[in-house]
Amino acid sequence: MAENEKPVPDDVRVLDARSLRGLAHPLRMRLLDALREYGPATASQLANRLGESSGATSYHLRQLATYGFVVEDPERGKGRERWWKSAQRGIQMGTDELLRDADPSLRGAMSTLLFEIATTHSHELATWLGTWREWPEEWRRAWDISDWTTRLTPELAAEMRDKVQEVMASYREKEVGQDVEGSARYRVHLHAFPRDED
Repeated sequence: MAENEKPVPDDVRVLDARSLRGLAHPLRMRLLDALREYGPATASQLANRLGESSGATSYHLRQLATYGFVVEDPERGKGRERWWKSAQRGIQMGTDELLRDADPSLRGAMSTLLFEIATTHSHELATWLGTWREWPEEWRRAWDISDWTTRLTPELAAEMRDKVQEVMASYREKEVGQDVEGSARYRVHLHAFPRDED
């Protein structure tokens, strides 16, 4: 581990070239997101949730298993029914070399991954904006959509990003159970990037 690198939690998968290629498919990413957010499920249940065929979800779940993103959940199901669960809580980009690799297939996989993440974020925000009036007043006061622009060096930008991520990670330690009255899954997106002067 480099001097300035932070340790990666045990429940976070660090992507390398092989695993990036295995994950970088829109349906695989949606399947993995669904398993992480809603818990274990069968291929048929995921097909219903995502509006896909069970053949497609079954195939892509097996692919995700090949790359170690999902595992079978033997405690659930009966007979031939296969239940799947996420093998990790999250993913993280690997080394900077992975982002700079000149291999066209790897660059294509990275583009697919990043654009699918951005699409998912947009969809989630649009869903919230379309339904926020249906939520209790306490939740309507607890959400945010805002942006800031400031002038920073790359080092200061990385420092700010790291501090924001530390704050978000600290709330994982405060997570409450599903049985806590008034609780809900609370989604946070962080988008931070430089802009041209023009």
